[in-house]
Amino acid sequence: MENKNYIISIEKSALAGLPVTTYTGAITLIDTEDKATAAIEELEHEKIVGFDTETRPSFRKGKLHNVALMQISGSSRCYLFRLNKIGICPALKGFLENPGIIKVGLSLHDDFSVMRRSCEINPKGFVDLQQLVKEYEINDISLQKIYAIIFGEKISKSQRLTNWEAETLTPPQQAYAALDAWACLRIYNYLKNGLFVPRLSPYRHLPAIV
Repeated sequence: MENKNYIISIEKSALAGLPVTTYTGAITLIDTEDKATAAIEELEHEKIVGFDTETRPSFRKGKLHNVALMQISGSSRCYLFRLNKIGICPALKGFLENPGIIKVGLSLHDDFSVMRRSCEINPKGFVDLQQLVKEYEINDISLQKIYAIIFGEKISKSQRLTNWEAETLTPPQQAYAALDAWACLRIYNYLKNGLFVPRLSPYRHLPAIV
């Protein structure tokens, strides 16, 4: 019988040597309530979407910012909702509280906590990848490492600490934000379709004895 104590994790040195992945889908920037309503009408045709948020980084202790950007990705298009401009409008709130559409994200408790600073919301239909990947022996919890383990590519984090409340989001910012949401969706579909076989992973090993 196979040892059940194997884990799958990737070292930083191995991660560094992987090729960088890129987002090649379409991006729609949402900065008005009318655009948000139209985007939600399109997203309601999806059964499963990827989800992520970005918050302006704070370099001062105790200074916290509200969520500036919310990314919701279908299979071929990612919508970037500029919450610092439109807030969580009724159409978006309804979508986030709709239990009939699966929304896949990472570290969702943190996202929800920040969102609730500016809007009373009761998110439903969410799946947290940090919990899901445990069923596949994956021990890492960052999106970058989970993606690398499954697809053999790394997600660049070069835009993470940029200003997400800037008047205009640059193309690199938009591509980075879209990739994170789309990556969550891709990971979920890959796992649920049985395409990842833990015992065949090159990053599978017994945990170190401390």
